[in-house]
Amino acid sequence: MTINPTFSDPTPVAPAFLDDVREGLSRPQKALSPKYFYDAAGSDLFEKITRLPEYYPTRTEIGILDGRGPEIAALLPAGAALVEFGSGSTVKLRRLLRHLDKLAAYVPVDVSGEFLRAQAETLSADFPHLRVEPVVADFTRDFDLPESLAGLPRAGFFPGSTIGNFEPEEAEALLARFGRILGSGAHMIVGVDLVKDAGTLESAYDDAEGVTAAFNLNLLTRINRELGGGFDLDTFTHRAVFNPQASRIEMHLVARDAQDVAIGSDTFAFAAGETIHTESSYKYTVETFRALAERAGWRWIQVWTDADGLFSVHALRLD
Repeated sequence: MTINPTFSDPTPVAPAFLDDVREGLSRPQKALSPKYFYDAAGSDLFEKITRLPEYYPTRTEIGILDGRGPEIAALLPAGAALVEFGSGSTVKLRRLLRHLDKLAAYVPVDVSGEFLRAQAETLSADFPHLRVEPVVADFTRDFDLPESLAGLPRAGFFPGSTIGNFEPEEAEALLARFGRILGSGAHMIVGVDLVKDAGTLESAYDDAEGVTAAFNLNLLTRINRELGGGFDLDTFTHRAVFNPQASRIEMHLVARDAQDVAIGSDTFAFAAGETIHTESSYKYTVETFRALAERAGWRWIQVWTDADGLFSVHALRLD
């Protein structure tokens, strides 16, 4: 099968990188966007993170998809087009596909055209009867689905608790955007990490092997390589802490000593102990996520969790 991705004017990452770094490091609380974690080295490190014993989200969500897959599939309309926002490696999609024998089309959406094409071709080889129509787009912006899907029922798939990487108001706006893209009558399957004890959460983001620390520090390596930055990685350390008031894990890079760091023509001063906030991962209860989804215009239908209540998969419908 020949794969011809639909392009929807994705925003190139490189031109904005320097501007985003300058803006983020000029804030009173220095910050860098987590979207810049995922260069080739960062993507490899994240794959290692998902296999760590402390990192429960990936294996727990896969367990839910495996165990409850028939129930999840039964809620989706026959002959639907399934749109996966931020499709990545399609690992979790494959767990659902075994139960979706009446799926009309699969539409992976990702900003990386080359990666998307490769994944789509592999998926088509493994599922030769499945129509695969990739779309190269930034799912945080409005985009159009292929015209060939006109008339098909639609469903969205957003696993991995990626929704937790957005501020709550941004997450609400994102779900509303998905609704506009999919249209009335659409369904959504969303993976959501749940609130739990701080020890379990902090261990998941600060593992004993130091893989998550390397993943976080790789962001500075990328700035040095691509932007001519002057970060000395030996003078920064990784920190992950649960903020119970905000219900989120925060990842920071902490300056061990006072120092000045040059990036291009700019210099940024760091005090000893000052941090760069690199990521937030919001954790929800079933009730708080249901309320967020309903504020975004979706009707909450059902939730599945694991036996330990670590993770949840929600079914929504747009009436």
